[in-house]
Amino acid sequence: MAERYWSREEVEALIPILTEIMNGVKSAHAEATTVRERMHAEKQRIALSGGAMTDVGVWRDDRTKLERLTDGVRTGLNRIVELGGVPKDLALGLVDFIHLRDGHEVNLCWKHGETAIQYWHALDEGYTARKPL
Repeated sequence: MAERYWSREEVEALIPILTEIMNGVKSAHAEATTVRERMHAEKQRIALSGGAMTDVGVWRDDRTKLERLTDGVRTGLNRIVELGGVPKDLALGLVDFIHLRDGHEVNLCWKHGETAIQYWHALDEGYTARKPL
């Protein structure tokens, strides 16, 4: 049994704040991915060149930036959890909320960019199994 069940209207009231939070999360996640890929490419370059030196300052700056971005993602996801949502997919910006439908626990499913709650899916299903309300 869930601690709380969300109504469609309750989740829809959260959409503006969810959108704001997810904007930040998706942006930080995308930027962190770019930094991570750059650092990985630099590691490969060093390995292929037999251990050539790297610009330690740039590497340190990237590492610091990656930590800051990761903290931003974590903070945003924690805010969503504190609101009562369950983040599911950063790339799509999915958040589920437990709902009672016909006596069964299901998830109301919100996707970043949606302005209303229009879909649900069973607890053991995901985004691809969304059904219209």
